[in-house]
Amino acid sequence: MPITPPRLDDRNFEDLVDELLARVQAHTPEWLPQENDPGRTLLELFAWLGDTILYRANLVPERQRLAFLNLLGKKMRPASAARGLVTIKIDDPEATTAVTLAPLATISGPVNFETLSEVTVFPLTAECYYKRPLTKDEETDMQDILAGLQDFHDITGTISGYVTTPIFSQGEADKTGLDLIDGTTDRSLWIALLAEKADQINAIKDTMAGTANGKQQLLNIGLVPAIRLPESFDETTKPGRIPHVWEISTAAVNEQQKPVYSILTRLADSTDDLTKGGVERLLLPGDPDDFGVLEGDVRRDFNAGVGDRPPRLDDPDKISRIVAWLRLRPTRVINLMALSWAGINVVEIDQRQTIVNRIIGKSDGSAEQVLPLPARSVDPDTFELQVEETDRGYVPWNRVDDLAVNGRDDAVFSLDSEAGTVSFGNGVYGKIPEPARRIRVASMRAGGGSKGNLAPGSLKEITARDLDGKPINRKLKVIQNVATDSGADPETLVEAEKRIPSWLSHRNRSVTAADYKALAAETPGVKTGRIEVLPRFLPQQRRKNVPGVVSVMVLPHKALPEAPNPRPDQPFIEKVYSYLNARRPLATELYVIGVEYIPIGVSIGITIRNGFGYDQVIHNVNNAVKSYLWSLPPAGPQGEGWPLGKTVGDRELEVVIARVAGVNTVGGVNLFCKGKNTWRKIKRQNKCDPIEIKLLEWQLPELLSVVVTTDGTPVDDIHRLPDPFTGGGTGTAGTAGEDSTGGGVAVPVVPEVC
Repeated sequence: MPITPPRLDDRNFEDLVDELLARVQAHTPEWLPQENDPGRTLLELFAWLGDTILYRANLVPERQRLAFLNLLGKKMRPASAARGLVTIKIDDPEATTAVTLAPLATISGPVNFETLSEVTVFPLTAECYYKRPLTKDEETDMQDILAGLQDFHDITGTISGYVTTPIFSQGEADKTGLDLIDGTTDRSLWIALLAEKADQINAIKDTMAGTANGKQQLLNIGLVPAIRLPESFDETTKPGRIPHVWEISTAAVNEQQKPVYSILTRLADSTDDLTKGGVERLLLPGDPDDFGVLEGDVRRDFNAGVGDRPPRLDDPDKISRIVAWLRLRPTRVINLMALSWAGINVVEIDQRQTIVNRIIGKSDGSAEQVLPLPARSVDPDTFELQVEETDRGYVPWNRVDDLAVNGRDDAVFSLDSEAGTVSFGNGVYGKIPEPARRIRVASMRAGGGSKGNLAPGSLKEITARDLDGKPINRKLKVIQNVATDSGADPETLVEAEKRIPSWLSHRNRSVTAADYKALAAETPGVKTGRIEVLPRFLPQQRRKNVPGVVSVMVLPHKALPEAPNPRPDQPFIEKVYSYLNARRPLATELYVIGVEYIPIGVSIGITIRNGFGYDQVIHNVNNAVKSYLWSLPPAGPQGEGWPLGKTVGDRELEVVIARVAGVNTVGGVNLFCKGKNTWRKIKRQNKCDPIEIKLLEWQLPELLSVVVTTDGTPVDDIHRLPDPFTGGGTGTAGTAGEDSTGGGVAVPVVPEVC
């Protein structure tokens, strides 16, 4: 039986009224209380008073239980602050000078944010391009043209085509991402730095070089990787950092007539080598002659876009406004380098607000005094407290986790981040602040919550100061191209009561499968949707019953059952692994992995009952099948997501479909597995045998296609759906052959000129 706090008295209002009425017959039988009788009203009044007293008495066991839980010292979790990236733009087309903003500028919107670092805003705009390889059909159509261009440019090696393709158009993020390895011919992302007008280029170059103050300038570049875990479990525990380099174009060529690039130094990198979204700060050259562009107009330079040169553009106005090209490329051979967004003049923001030099109260000289702070969900890393002392003014005190391990003269305090309170010692364990002395917060940042998860375009205003603390008078514009995320509400009492007993069971050590699940769910900075523990499973070799091995399968939270299914990215995997690795037994070989999905398709034949809407029934059938095969709770056959390794069969899907309102009959279900280029129908062994897709113990189905027909017969062929992780684009045609980055010598196709 579950252990529940007992009720000291389980009588309620009705019970008390009935008991009083029974006593009336024993003591005053001549009085028969009736409805609306004043005497009956008095009885009900006293019964109500008694009921409230019993309610308060029954809270005593609950209060004692909470008091015991509080003695464990496990505090409730504060809210998590949403984070994101915004672009700052100088809203003046005539501007040629930069402006530097100090950290903690306020970004206004539905929820206010603050910038986390300084940013120098240059009067530039950025456009991103890449060299897309030609398709097979394009290569076939252009064989004669490519052969002629090879002769024209006297290229001895082979050449391959590419298309100059814009990416992140209008600054919008591409959720599918651009893979610089497989999606480009030169493994590079090119960013064109554009002036507003062509006659501003020289002045802007002086600004970028820091000619006026003699200091090299820093350019902030925001990056959002499109990281997903490969289907293979190999190397899931290795860091996912991607070594890369930034280069800026110059107006020079070497002896082989190849363009020269200057390597830029990264002074800061909050992306942690492209494992998460963040900002990289690049040190620009200190001489305006050290960067620039070669002639890029093909009408004046037939080598425009050839070889290692930047992608060729065919817009004369845009070409005339290019100040320089930035190039991002990996520095070693890797399999994946995918980006969802990139931009310049970017700064990282979070949902917290800064409070400085705020008096929070006075000491009353008592032991264990507790003072409330101006806000809850406080960031401990930024919290500084000062206490006024005689002849010393405000003196910093130190934050500790446990006051009981400190001496009587130690100037310490403890912080409850979630509640927003500070506690002082009792004169034996920790010093008591002098009576009547003021206590102030020197600095603190606080805030967070799910309301900070804002869609792109929600943040538009900024209030900033320069590095000297003076307000910025120039007109600035905020552009939010990427959604803010990771905001979470503070832990509730109910959630804490569920978590603390599990903490008592594992004591922050992973021994049993339940321990691994509980600890993985507690990993800070991630929101898990499902956790499975696979004991004795070695993921690299797909081997079972390997002694000493524990594999923890984690899936991120995803609200809607729709393709693609949830996949943990590399930072997600690394965070969970790091948290579990510090708590695993010494002899345990730990792996944190994603799931291996098996793509499937379903065709369904139904007939619809009279009186039901055609589109609505088909929509409901789609949702029923998607929810039944979904990998996360509360969907799935038992509300826990589709079980690992459970066979997908047509018979049980028919039952699910038959339960949908409006379905008259189910004519059948066909199952398909996704091959390399098309769908393959699963055939029955015998006429009456079920159709099944068998899964291994570490596999789940991923439903990518549902086709519903209303004539009662399921179709035998379904069209191939596009890969949900593959992007595309259009642009200006060109060619590419071998170059220094491993792609090819780029040879543009000559356009028709009127």
